[in-house]
Amino acid sequence: MQRNPEVTIIVPVYNEEESLPRLRTEAEKFQIKSPIKTRILFVDDGSTDQSLSIIRRYCSEAPDNFSFIALDGNKGLSAAIKAGIDNVETPYLGYIDADLQTSFWDFIRFYDFMGEFTIINGIRQKRADTLVKRWSSKIANSFRQRMIHDNIKDTCCPLKLMETQMAKELPFFNGMHRFIPALVQLHGGNVKQIQVQHFKRMEGVSKYNLKNRLIGPFLDTLAFVWMRKRNIRYSIKESSTNSF
Repeated sequence: MQRNPEVTIIVPVYNEEESLPRLRTEAEKFQIKSPIKTRILFVDDGSTDQSLSIIRRYCSEAPDNFSFIALDGNKGLSAAIKAGIDNVETPYLGYIDADLQTSFWDFIRFYDFMGEFTIINGIRQKRADTLVKRWSSKIANSFRQRMIHDNIKDTCCPLKLMETQMAKELPFFNGMHRFIPALVQLHGGNVKQIQVQHFKRMEGVSKYNLKNRLIGPFLDTLAFVWMRKRNIRYSIKESSTNSF
């Protein structure tokens, strides 16, 4: 392992005090075994429970493993991810939800494709969610596919690994976390999709309901279609700037 971390894994947190102890345990196990040195960056999204106090303690006890930033209020998942990306200094960054319905260990399989693909995106297999969550996700994904044709099978999978430079260049807006792979494609990057494990939520409660699983994705998809039609991309054929 190199002395400095090569991957920073962003963990957005909003009222996840019940999940954090197990998350720390799993993260530390992963960091010991990971073939690439990693660091965990918690992003507290205005939690109103004890999440921030717990995160502060973890970071003070293990500053080589953990760091954090805390937003000044609940800004939403997209803002939390954006804040995390803005504060990453390693060449690559990952993303995982604090509820641990996906596993740190699948990142090791992602590492095989670093350098070859701009982003590696998980596909949750045998989803351990409620029927309502599975069907709402299926409806939202079907609508998105019909509208933008990005061929991403599970765009909202909370397990991603990508080049930090590309992540910092992506335009961000509310709901953008649903379109990260499509935004990478829009900016000329390529995507690898890999099947990953999925587990039941063991602690805490989901922060999403039927309304924000259907209405939000519908409106955000329309916004993405509008933005893509107006996206500016160009390449320079010839230039004299190097002569100065």
